[in-house]
Amino acid sequence: MTTPDPIFVDPRLARLYDAFDGDRGDLDPYLGLVGRFGARTVLDVGCGTGVLALALAARGVHVTGIDPAAASLEVARAKPGADAVAWVEGGADAAAGLGLAADLATMTGNVAQVFTTDADWARALAAVRGALRPGGRLVFETRVPARQAWLGWTRERRSARRDIPGVGPVEMWSDLLEVALPLVTFSQSYRFPPGILPDGDVVTSVSTLRFRERDEIEASLSAAGLAVDEVLDAPDRPGLEWVFVARRL
Repeated sequence: MTTPDPIFVDPRLARLYDAFDGDRGDLDPYLGLVGRFGARTVLDVGCGTGVLALALAARGVHVTGIDPAAASLEVARAKPGADAVAWVEGGADAAAGLGLAADLATMTGNVAQVFTTDADWARALAAVRGALRPGGRLVFETRVPARQAWLGWTRERRSARRDIPGVGPVEMWSDLLEVALPLVTFSQSYRFPPGILPDGDVVTSVSTLRFRERDEIEASLSAAGLAVDEVLDAPDRPGLEWVFVARRL
């Protein structure tokens, strides 16, 4: 199982995630595809703090949200409507043991890119395929390597400040640490108000993502028994990401 980054497992950071994650317009394609395919059961892999899972549940969809980070799931479970979602702590490979026959599975945000080895990615795809009904679909996004998204993951281009209820003003910034394609490593640091934390004011989370080329992704899907039906453009990041729609054979 892929080990989640500190931003998801550290309770101090998990509670900040939604505040720094924007309006989540990136989820619109997923909501649209669930409606387009008439999906009534959805597996949200890497559901995090539950934004998509809860939005789908509010529309009457039966949702199972799976994530390896207990702190993120704790945030999700505390939100209004959380009782309508089945929350499961575990990695993508745990999907195979849930006894599901889902109409659709999703991997939003960076989820598809956190599987940095071929073996981990293959296991994740196999498990998700096993949780889909025949003809069920997997939808996920991944950044186009040629667009070099990591160039924007610097302190100068990626920083923000938010007022967090019960905490106060928190500053966030990113630092690009290493580009060794297909892997890119970066950090996100959070400065808390003085006196909030017992061990210093700054907490840093380091992440590594894998940037796969389109033909590599298509080959991996085929090997897992998933046929690529469409490759869409992400409407919130035109030209920067692919949104794959794959069907279980």
